[in-house]
Amino acid sequence: MTSAEPVSGPDAALCDALATEYGVVYGYGLVSAYSLPEFNDLVVTTIRQHRERRDQTIAMLTGRSVEVPLAAAGYQVPIPVTTSNDALRLAIRMENDTATAWRAVVEQAREASDREFAATALGQSAVLAAHWNQALDNWPITRAFPGGED
Repeated sequence: MTSAEPVSGPDAALCDALATEYGVVYGYGLVSAYSLPEFNDLVVTTIRQHRERRDQTIAMLTGRSVEVPLAAAGYQVPIPVTTSNDALRLAIRMENDTATAWRAVVEQAREASDREFAATALGQSAVLAAHWNQALDNWPITRAFPGGED
C-alpha cells in the first residue's frame, strides 16, 4: 500500500537520496565500461554498495507506506565520458553528489535509525570518493565536510 499524499520532510529527503542512488548505479555502468581494468575491483565494490543502499532505501520507504520513486529509463551524466580518466572523474562526481544527498537525510532525519543509516551512507561515499581521487592522483583526496561546501 502506498500513500497518495505528497512526500515531505525526512521521507522526501530519503526519496531524493534514492533518486541519486538510481542515477549513480546507472553512471557506474559507464565507469565500468570506460575505466581501465586495474579499477575493476573498485568498480565492483562501489556498485555493490550503491545497489545495496538503493535496495535498503526502497525497503525503508516501503515499510513506511511511502510511494517509492521509480528509476528513470536512462540518465544524463554531468560530464562527457570518453576516456578512463573521464570515468574516474565521473565516479568522483557521483560520490560527491551521493554524499550531498545523504547529508541532507542526516540533517532532516527524525529517527535515530534513519540518521545512522544516512551517516553511514555519507561516510561510505566520502571514502569511495577518496579512493577515486587517489586513483586519479587528485589532491586533496578528501573533503573536510563531505556532502557540503562548508
